[in-house]
Amino acid sequence: MVNSCSLKFDLSKESSLKIRLEKNGFNFKQAEHTLWRAQNSEVTVTLYKSGKLLVQGKNAEEFAAKYLDSKIKTPACAGISIKTHKSWIGTDESGKGDYFGPLVIAGVMADDENLEKLSGLGIQDSKKLNDTFIQKIAPEIKKISTHSIVTINPAKYNELYKKIGNLNNLLAWGHARAIENILEKKPCHNALSDKFGNEALIKNALLKNGKKINLEQRTKAEDDIAVAAASILARDEFVRRIKKMCERYGIKFSKGASEEVIKQAKQFVAKYSFDGLTNVAKLHFKTTEKVRL
Repeated sequence: MVNSCSLKFDLSKESSLKIRLEKNGFNFKQAEHTLWRAQNSEVTVTLYKSGKLLVQGKNAEEFAAKYLDSKIKTPACAGISIKTHKSWIGTDESGKGDYFGPLVIAGVMADDENLEKLSGLGIQDSKKLNDTFIQKIAPEIKKISTHSIVTINPAKYNELYKKIGNLNNLLAWGHARAIENILEKKPCHNALSDKFGNEALIKNALLKNGKKINLEQRTKAEDDIAVAAASILARDEFVRRIKKMCERYGIKFSKGASEEVIKQAKQFVAKYSFDGLTNVAKLHFKTTEKVRL
């Protein structure tokens, strides 16, 4: 397991922690927004100027127990599985629950060539990371991984939803495309995704290259490093697309489907027409009916 633990650290104890780490063979270097970053063969410890302490590596929890003040409880660590198969594709999506913006499905292959590098990036499920960090590490994931990003913009999404008639079927189509795109670049026999419906949905959507793949869907699949990496790529692309939409239409489009989103949708309709919503929103959401009122 690769773990990532984050907690608030008492900066008055910074010097004593640094001395202990130095005595135990940690190497120190500077990094942006940090007091320091320390590494050994097992963990990377980053102390930010804000007082946030981030511990990453296979022995993150052991580090917390050994080096941190006993009054500080070992933080809840997000365990990331790093060895599912010799090679495997992880897929995940972003934008599924957002009224505005596209649906983005991404796939990332983990194998012997990139696994060590992936595990050193501090990868977690994108829902546990802020967008700034995601924007920073997404290019690194792309650089070292065979990957695919399938973006279904709102107009296309609405067209496909009318045709397919079911969100799970649409998701399956997107996950299958991401897998197929990767298989065109590099062979692989295994794939993993979060469970959102019957496993047969993705299998049935796979084409020639994907029909022979060993596909698994399971709950909390984002604990897997390939799925977590895919979630980061999907989220990064979703945020980029939303930003472009905001710039194009001069409206701040919020995420989710809140009351604020309804206000923004009404603002859009007043400015561009109700029919124009098909270009920015997922019309099958109940939000659309509220916008009509």
